[in-house]
Amino acid sequence: MQTIRMDMREKTDPEMIRKAGEILQRGGLVAFPTETVYGLGGNALDEASSAKIYAAKGRPSDNPLIVHIARLEDLALLVTDIPEKALILAQAFWPGPLTMILPKSPIVPDATTGGLKTVAVRMPSHPAALELIQAAGGYVAAPSANTSGRPSPTTAAHVIEDLDGKIDCIIDGGQVGIGLESTIVDLTGETPEILRPGYISKAMLEEVLGKVTVDKGLTSEDEKVRPRAPGMKYRHYAPKAQMTIVEGEEDDVVRTIRELARKDTAAGLKVGIIAAAESAPKYSEGTVREAGTRSDARTIAVHLYALLREFDEMETDRIYSEAFEEGQLGDAIMNRLLKAAGHHVIRAEKM
Repeated sequence: MQTIRMDMREKTDPEMIRKAGEILQRGGLVAFPTETVYGLGGNALDEASSAKIYAAKGRPSDNPLIVHIARLEDLALLVTDIPEKALILAQAFWPGPLTMILPKSPIVPDATTGGLKTVAVRMPSHPAALELIQAAGGYVAAPSANTSGRPSPTTAAHVIEDLDGKIDCIIDGGQVGIGLESTIVDLTGETPEILRPGYISKAMLEEVLGKVTVDKGLTSEDEKVRPRAPGMKYRHYAPKAQMTIVEGEEDDVVRTIRELARKDTAAGLKVGIIAAAESAPKYSEGTVREAGTRSDARTIAVHLYALLREFDEMETDRIYSEAFEEGQLGDAIMNRLLKAAGHHVIRAEKM
């Protein structure tokens, strides 16, 4: 299959959007930019299209797809009930990086929801995404546009690297704005529950909803306590190299990573280091990459996946990353780092 690339980095092209929408209506697959990461779109109401998405990504079939809509009124077709809390969240955060879990209606194929009786829905804020969804008929299922398990794509080049020749079309909208997947909130219980952290934080949700809980599987160190969101069960966002997160006080972390990098380099291994802009100059061994500044976690989020892919291209053997827990995006960033590292974390020793 030859994958068509549509360049919309400068502006959205209505004719290209129309053609991409027709591809989706015919059952094809189109990768497109959102404000979070690039998505791999298919017709959400077509079982065969969902099967194509799973096949292209190599994605486990029990990992539900998020259905993207462009108008709030289109939510009614997908679900059996729209609770008041869903309307409150939509008013506050849609269009935007928030996904809601609700009871699905019979029109949504089980193939789209991974066999679950619930459906995940969000309304992205990226203009090209919104126009594409409407051109496709209003309902586009779209996980991240990458090979399953790899770091999610934040540029069209990342999509091409993973899916060129496997999908019909890629809309190139340039670098995405946020760089981490949407927050997922389950609204099927009495108390809203965060199943995946993202840009929309627990504090932001509680400001409009009141009490919000977090899935214990996201924070528990007990491997027997599994995350409820199927997508969180698997190793995600992972580089090819062995990755370790080092946490502790900044000076202790730097000293520990420097010593680990020195030993690995002496053993002939290629070492990559992910550091904050404030501490990056303190490293002398390995290939050091600045993730962003600790004073603005958004700069870290937008660069994280690209750095992991860059280390893959360099055929790095070991990656050491500082922990990033500060700021609104701290929980989401650490969630992705922990998944990428297979929860391999060490505590920096004090002098």
